[in-house]
Amino acid sequence: MCLVAAVAGCGGSAGGGAVPSTARAGASAATDRGGPRPPAVPAVAAAPAVPAVLPGPARAEEETSGEAVARRAEAARAALETARRWGLARLPLPAPQPPAGRPELRAAQGVKLADGLPPVVYRVPTEQPIVFLTVDDGAEKDPEFSRMAAELGIPLSTFVADYLARSDYGYFRRLAEQGDAVNNHTINHRNLKVLDYATQRDEICRQQDQLEGQIGSRPRLFRPPYGEYNEDTLRAAGSCGIEAVPLWNEEAFPDRMEYRYEDQRLHPGDIILTHFRGTDLWPGTMPDLLRKVVDEVTAQGFALARLDDYL
Repeated sequence: MCLVAAVAGCGGSAGGGAVPSTARAGASAATDRGGPRPPAVPAVAAAPAVPAVLPGPARAEEETSGEAVARRAEAARAALETARRWGLARLPLPAPQPPAGRPELRAAQGVKLADGLPPVVYRVPTEQPIVFLTVDDGAEKDPEFSRMAAELGIPLSTFVADYLARSDYGYFRRLAEQGDAVNNHTINHRNLKVLDYATQRDEICRQQDQLEGQIGSRPRLFRPPYGEYNEDTLRAAGSCGIEAVPLWNEEAFPDRMEYRYEDQRLHPGDIILTHFRGTDLWPGTMPDLLRKVVDEVTAQGFALARLDDYL
């Protein structure tokens, strides 16, 4: 291939290269016949060879180390500016690449398994410094919250109850479009533990159908309202296509985090619960809530990852 030479002239006739023999012969014949000489062609210095500037992946592969450093510095500057604009104490830590396949769950602390039933998970088995933010119900549909999450690159997993979300499913479609999973939290947000099997199945399966129609995909994850469930709940969920039932070990509010552990700290794989709520119920907005969570998680040396990539 002649990529560099193609810029400077691979055939040699342009830019001061050798003149073709036919042209030399014509000039010589004109001189011999006493005719006018052809005008002299001023010498042109050969252009220095420069690498071709290629678009797309080829250009990225040829990026110089200096360009790479400058690009990373600019990205870091922009990220810091975004974090400051949203009032964060520091930059969120980046999450590692998710696993190529979801890890197999085994019975362990934080994971409850029973034959033929979806696993119940309080903590995802991992040694990586990651935790997961989950948002329930769907009453408050704050566009600033979704914009903040998108601009900061904060992954969310949502668990939506139909009676709270149905006034504006478009909000949750937009969350799904920016990569945030929309999962099942029943139709009416009832305490399933006190209901019979048929009623539980109706609550779960109808919401599966509703979310598939509204969002475009059938959820794999289900969270029972209030964290209350029994074996009928798990059987009903499994019959509707649910693969896992994530619960939680921390709950987040705009002004605090509540921990189930005595040490009052996060642990790798912890699932954090919060809710779509507004200032009528909380001492702050949804962006205030997200700011509190991100600052707390970052200060403890953790990154937020996407729960649906691990369960």
